[in-house]
Amino acid sequence: MDHAWLLDSATTDTQSRFEQLFRDHHSRIYAYLCRLVGDHKQAEDLTQDTFVKAFRALNRLPAEANARAWLYRIATNTALDWLRRRRLINWLPLFDDDHQQSAPDLAEATLESITVQRTLLQLPPRYRTPLVLYAYQGFSTQEIADILHISPGAVRTRLFRAREKFRRLYAQEQEEGKR
Repeated sequence: MDHAWLLDSATTDTQSRFEQLFRDHHSRIYAYLCRLVGDHKQAEDLTQDTFVKAFRALNRLPAEANARAWLYRIATNTALDWLRRRRLINWLPLFDDDHQQSAPDLAEATLESITVQRTLLQLPPRYRTPLVLYAYQGFSTQEIADILHISPGAVRTRLFRAREKFRRLYAQEQEEGKR
């Protein structure tokens, strides 16, 4: 039996499966990581790291597994590892000083969205992560529980606390903006 053909076939299947995964989820993973780390350039690096890790582990993912949740789990772990290594989290503005925005981009960036982003970045990662997964990425509490390896009840608790803390911080941001 020609085992080279089997190896080549498995490699082709893995590569096409990865390409499909990349096409379907790259932009959403990038947006998710932007919201988690608050830095567009760092989010690009973390997105790349996420997909490299996913490619390396893809052959261990069962075909019937929820690839979307699996990929978000890799992205979440990658971001949280980076945040832990960083130790001090710098609260960056939405737009980097050296990042040139085109006129249409600036027109779309309202004061409210900047305030929301700044407020979101003030949340501790344990609250920011489920809130972003739920509010921006549209995951259910069960999917978030699978991604974070916690119970659905813990997800609901974190979402409740995240919303409460977000409301309080957002009100403070708005008050500071009026001064």
